[in-house]
Amino acid sequence: MRAVTTLSVVVLASAGIGHAVVTSLDADIARVDPFKDMKNRPRAGHGMNVLLVGTDGRDKISEKERRRYRLGGAPCHCTDTIMIVHISEDRERASVVSLPRDSYAMTPPHVDETTGHHHRGHPIKLNAAYAEGGPNLTVRTVEDMTHVKVDHYLEVDFTSFMKTVDVLGGVKVCTAAPLKDTYTGLNLPAGSHTLMGGQALQYVRARHVDGASDLSRMKRQQRFLAALIDRATSSGILLNPMKFRDVTRAVLGSVRADKGFGTDELLDLGRAMRDFSPSSSEFTTVPIGRMGYAVKGVGSTLKWDTAKAGRLFRALNDDKPLTAHRPVSKAVRVDVAPQQIRVQVENGTPTAGLGKRVDSALAGTGFRTTRAPANAADRTVKRTVVAYDPRWDRSAKSLAAALPGSELRPVKGLGPTLKVIAGADFRQVRKVRADDPYQGESGVVTGDQVVCP
Repeated sequence: MRAVTTLSVVVLASAGIGHAVVTSLDADIARVDPFKDMKNRPRAGHGMNVLLVGTDGRDKISEKERRRYRLGGAPCHCTDTIMIVHISEDRERASVVSLPRDSYAMTPPHVDETTGHHHRGHPIKLNAAYAEGGPNLTVRTVEDMTHVKVDHYLEVDFTSFMKTVDVLGGVKVCTAAPLKDTYTGLNLPAGSHTLMGGQALQYVRARHVDGASDLSRMKRQQRFLAALIDRATSSGILLNPMKFRDVTRAVLGSVRADKGFGTDELLDLGRAMRDFSPSSSEFTTVPIGRMGYAVKGVGSTLKWDTAKAGRLFRALNDDKPLTAHRPVSKAVRVDVAPQQIRVQVENGTPTAGLGKRVDSALAGTGFRTTRAPANAADRTVKRTVVAYDPRWDRSAKSLAAALPGSELRPVKGLGPTLKVIAGADFRQVRKVRADDPYQGESGVVTGDQVVCP
């Protein structure tokens, strides 16, 4: 978040902030060499690609704040957030692509920074590349996966995140439903809220608000980023040189960047992006082809949809807006996106293969099915049933919308995985999409669509 704040702050260089001010800020940035000895890199595309890496460092947070915002766990020295930010060649658009930290990845050969051992390429979760090989292995792994050349590298931790938000005077977010996460302490009723530093940190860290875990968290991070850009560029707060200095010191105090990202680059980017606004930004998450992809020695991972991801990253290389590729959907609108709903299918009829057919159809529409349909205890079911725990009633209604004529049946204690018992009346699965355009697993939204009205 703070790394992208750096980019938005730079916009103000075009509003009269002098070279001397930015030069002094450059001295606050710690330097790394993520491109050392890199060979056979992807071809350079048009525009500029910045790899934003957020680590879980928390050494500057006080003990009181650790307890209040539940930051007591030991840092894992791995990447908590990974994003590619593409700045278009005409400097009129920023495209942000989130890469899930649990993505299945294959590392190139490397030397383990901790043990010094030489490793052949091996499977890992994407966020573990940093722990094994630092910025260099992280960049190499991302480039191998995306075929996008990384031009600049920015690395942040969240130790000064709260201070940055506080200096800005808070960031406004809106939520259609209550958000509660007992792990981080987040507890927001539905509505609009101006989040100060501590609550903002809870908002962007929460992973247990719903069943979608890290995917939903990335969406909230993107939503917060859009709101932060709106705050920084529309309020005029940073046009005050003293505020500009305070915010940038808070931001840059925890940033590490490659040696090539210096004063001149910051000023050039600022001048070029003088008209930047939330509507100039677009956000998406790399398309996921398979949830819970088990890998021996690694665990449960997220496997990308190769074809869809390929199209996405080709658009970045070709400097094309991602929103231009969104097809007009005729799907029925629902409250909860199918990508956030876990489903177990059972065949409630004597018809062989019906369970598999229903499972495949639901998965094809985006639902997170187990891909292991079973036979129901009762094989005489006439009407298809959607069984659900009452705590997941919104998800159940969204699933039922995809199964016309189905019966909703509450079952206390069933848990987050909904159950579909296919009956003799089953004919088809109807396409549905989230009423909130931001919820979809790989949907693209612009910043002005997700900030508060």
